[in-house]
Amino acid sequence: MAIQWFPGHMYTTQKAITERVKDIDVVIELLDARLPGSSANPMLAELTAGRPTLKVLNKQDLADPARTALWLAHYNALPATRAIGLDASLTTPAQQIVKACHELSPNRGGMAKPMRVLICGIPNVGKSTLINTLTGGRKAKTGDEAGITKLEQRITLADDFYLWDTPGMLWPRIVVPKSGYNLAASGAVGRNAFDEEEVALELLNYLKGHYAEGIAARFKLVELDAATIAGMKDEDVLDTIGRKRGALLGKGKVNLQKAAEIVMHEFRAGNLGRVTLETPEEFAQWLAEGQRIDAERAAKKAARGKKGKQKTETAPEENT
Repeated sequence: MAIQWFPGHMYTTQKAITERVKDIDVVIELLDARLPGSSANPMLAELTAGRPTLKVLNKQDLADPARTALWLAHYNALPATRAIGLDASLTTPAQQIVKACHELSPNRGGMAKPMRVLICGIPNVGKSTLINTLTGGRKAKTGDEAGITKLEQRITLADDFYLWDTPGMLWPRIVVPKSGYNLAASGAVGRNAFDEEEVALELLNYLKGHYAEGIAARFKLVELDAATIAGMKDEDVLDTIGRKRGALLGKGKVNLQKAAEIVMHEFRAGNLGRVTLETPEEFAQWLAEGQRIDAERAAKKAARGKKGKQKTETAPEENT
């Protein structure tokens, strides 16, 4: 199942970033520390090419710390890039962010040359919450639904530090299927854009192979150890969770839709333990495979178009 979600306001955001970035010194991209690769917008990389970038791995308190360290090392090894981990509920994140921005653009600062920063990210990654923490107030709307922020706004963090906030933005076509599932599981995609049962099964498939202990502990599956859970079919794990939580229909049948909602809620809330759904190596493999399949699809489409054009050009004229 392909998961795509690109509401109309995201086109507006795309245009706004294209115009704004001309006068920007540093771009901050807020990522979900539980899925850093999947939450990095490839379209944003194109729009902001040539600008120093600060990758902020938000919600690090929900992520696997060992894997967060791998991702920070990965991004910090890239040119003109800094990466830091952050929890948007921290009371003093501004110092880390301001310091990192000045490291990326050391010639900016002071009233004559104020630092101009653009902050971007996918929907529901915690950007508005972070901005409110930075400003000590409620400058941005927050909520657990993707797509809350709809308009660009400028925020003054200091007399010589201006921050432009943009609405959360995905990209029109996600070529990595696993990224689509991870984004949906995290809440970055609108609910109407995916099948919750399918996403929950994909999530459980990964969790039972890497974090089976968290599943057993949260759902109190005392009769099952981690090894047993890891060896179960995804559907059986979902069924077991549904029964344990009382998500039942008539005659003892499990309400799989309700069970799927429970699984995703527990993941989003961090109740399954500190979980990260991908490593840099895994994501690189998924991306390479997705790009290969996408290239093959494009080649086949081009071949069909060329063949159709040739038929049109060689077709005999009809008698009139």
